Amino acid sequence: MKKSLLISCLILILPLSLSSQDNKVYADDYLVKVGDQVPDFMIREAGGSSYKLSSLKGKVIMLQFTASWCSVCRTEMPFIEKEIWKEKQNAGFVLIGMDRDEPLDKVVNFKKEMKITYPLALDPGADIFGLFALKQAGVTRNVVIDRSGKIIFLTRLYKREEFDEMKKAIFAELARK
Repeated sequence: MKKSLLISCLILILPLSLSSQDNKVYADDYLVKVGDQVPDFMIREAGGSSYKLSSLKGKVIMLQFTASWCSVCRTEMPFIEKEIWKEKQNAGFVLIGMDRDEPLDKVVNFKKEMKITYPLALDPGADIFGLFALKQAGVTRNVVIDRSGKIIFLTRLYKREEFDEMKKAIFAELARK
């Protein structure tokens, strides 16, 4: 009797423990970690272009998860524009701001208001965000991806020291040919 009860419990518990491993949550509510292959998805820029992230393989990519209502995003964006995008936009580098769950007109106005020149893309329902972090987690996140499609750096919020480390990682990856 005890043995069959134990087997029954294991049969019930084992699938639960296996499924929880598939949904591991890392620091800062990330669902991915440095070294992981980046998930593929369709990007729809606010300017109309659509393409798969995988079509950018061979370039160094930075995904900036943002939203117009995010004050920390607004603080960080001018630094991204000036210190990363303006410096490296013609060096095999792609930067895409992924706007969390806002309509096209709001995203277009946000881009103008922030005076950024890098593309902003739409993320309806935060479905793309949900590939990288828990959907209820906050934005102001950056994901840096190397030429082979592996994640090499993750940030959360805007901290100058972390931002400088991210810049260093991007510039070092771009220097590798």
